[in-house]
Amino acid sequence: MTLLQRLDDRLSLSEEETMLLDSVKTLCREKIATHAEHADRTGEFPWENVKAINELGLNAMFVPEAYGGAQMSYTAYLACVREISKACASTGIVWATNYHGMKPLIDWGTEEQKQRLLPRIAEGGLGALAITEPGAGSDATGMRTTFREEGDEIVVNGGKTFITNGDVADLYLLFGKWEGIAGAKESISVLIMEKGTPGLSVVRLEDKMGTRASSTATLAFDNCRVLRTNLIGNPGDGLKILFASLNKSRPSVAAHALGIARAAFEDSVAYINERKQSGRKILEFQGIQFMVADNATDLALAESFLWQVASWVDAGEKDFGNEASLLKMRASDLAMRLSTDAVQLLGGYGYCKDYRVERLMRDAKITQIWEGTNQVHRQLIGRSFLQR
Repeated sequence: MTLLQRLDDRLSLSEEETMLLDSVKTLCREKIATHAEHADRTGEFPWENVKAINELGLNAMFVPEAYGGAQMSYTAYLACVREISKACASTGIVWATNYHGMKPLIDWGTEEQKQRLLPRIAEGGLGALAITEPGAGSDATGMRTTFREEGDEIVVNGGKTFITNGDVADLYLLFGKWEGIAGAKESISVLIMEKGTPGLSVVRLEDKMGTRASSTATLAFDNCRVLRTNLIGNPGDGLKILFASLNKSRPSVAAHALGIARAAFEDSVAYINERKQSGRKILEFQGIQFMVADNATDLALAESFLWQVASWVDAGEKDFGNEASLLKMRASDLAMRLSTDAVQLLGGYGYCKDYRVERLMRDAKITQIWEGTNQVHRQLIGRSFLQR
């Protein structure tokens, strides 16, 4: 048993959570991983994988029982994200986005909203988180989408870009600025928009470098009318809800990245244990052993911190924004490095699509960009040490 396997065995899960994670691992091995190459090559949305995930009732693990779910720990959720992403990064982000988009509804929604909307997600519906715009990426305060109150309705105008699940979502957590409230930060508000809302349209789907089977859409809102009862919190509450939700979605992105990193590490180690040069296994050369040791150490430390942050969330901790930034930044940088190293260790074979490390390298790159670029996270972490 390797040190990484021992780390997995020490994961603090209930018996029920362990059984579910074992089922997810089996599903990943027998179905999701075997479909990943086709999904990447064609760019087809992985509906079969989503169907298989829903047959396990996996959305229910983050929805409270009162709303049709069977809620489990954040640790168990992150473990499932890592396993699915290890098998297929596209499917991993499709599923994780359900959590990213709907957790603010769980945490901030009214009882009526949760009773009405959450059962759709618990039953297997897809969610989307709509923040980014062409002129507002890591700095969300630059968004231009507007919310205008008219009686019992909110009229939405504007657009969003780079929205995961944007063309297939049943529910959208949508951020915009409330007309009549001054200030780029103070006016940000958030509501739930439902699939089929008149005026909601998909402008385009992106043809991406990696996670190619995960749809990424540009959306337009042309006088969309949403019931005011779908407003989360009050007008102007959007920024605090956004920051609170990012603190929980960034560790999820880290788990996604670490799934890619683990896949790259395991593939490369398996290859250099078989491949020989000059009559010796590649792993017998000291320089390669040092490289593997460094990668294994960094992977073990990053995964350990993932479970540490997860334990804080499960314990009810609220103030872990900088730690979430640190984790997301380090995990995604590690995914990029380990997948690049895997291509190097496989040599010419690693550069060919016959081996999945080529796909893993492309899939890893986005983890350094979304949920705040790593340059922004370095700024946030560094700025936290400024003495006021």
